[in-house]
Amino acid sequence: MNFRSTKSAITTFVIAVTFSISGLAQQGNVTVSQDPKFDQMLTEKRRINPSLTTTDRYKIQIFNGDSETSKKILTSFRNDFKEYDATIVFSTPAYKVWVGSFKSRVEAERNLELLRKKYSNAIIVKPNK
Repeated sequence: MNFRSTKSAITTFVIAVTFSISGLAQQGNVTVSQDPKFDQMLTEKRRINPSLTTTDRYKIQIFNGDSETSKKILTSFRNDFKEYDATIVFSTPAYKVWVGSFKSRVEAERNLELLRKKYSNAIIVKPNK
């Protein structure tokens, strides 16, 4: 037996042993524990998503900031302005409260003037989602 054939035989043996060992090391069971709130959040996201069809529509953003404040603003807005659709949108790193779904910028501007009486920082947005 020459050196090359011995080296080749050893290499083949090492590869075979490595695959055998790695095959054994990968056996086992994985258990995933999921928080029940995850399903609730997923359901809520699915419910909200159809209202976020924003291709041609303008929205008015009345808040941009943290999660807790956005929830409070949304609740307050819904109590004061029942005629508007409103939702919270997360866009890293902030939560935004968007209201309305306006076909034209002119329509959005008319509503913006009304909403600025209570939400002075309100702006018109046209999401590109």
